[in-house]
Amino acid sequence: MQDKHTFEYAIIRIVPKVEREEFFNIGVILFSKRNKFLDIKFHISPEKLNAFTCDVQLETLNEYLNAWKLICDGDPTGGKIAQFEMSDRFRWLSACRSTIIQSSKIHPGLTYDPKKTLDDIFSKNVL
Repeated sequence: MQDKHTFEYAIIRIVPKVEREEFFNIGVILFSKRNKFLDIKFHISPEKLNAFTCDVQLETLNEYLNAWKLICDGDPTGGKIAQFEMSDRFRWLSACRSTIIQSSKIHPGLTYDPKKTLDDIFSKNVL
């Protein structure tokens, strides 16, 4: 039987008006050192975004999040941060920010399958 391995994750949020501190969940970033796994899954509902604000463009947010995906993948087109060690990339992406795209605190867990766990957390917290 396969052993469970530790993982860490953070919920990704959109905070359209940072000064109001209102947000909604749009994704999850999950890291498992033992499984050599770092990935992000996100979806921004256009309807929900428009209910919060008309000042933020969906395309711009998706561009930023696609850049986060490049960093997760260690893709050279993701810039210098994408060249960091996997754990450092996760820490950088999940760091506290005061921008429109923010992360929750990091939460730990155990999993047999980090990809399935990412999908499960995404389904429960975003969709």
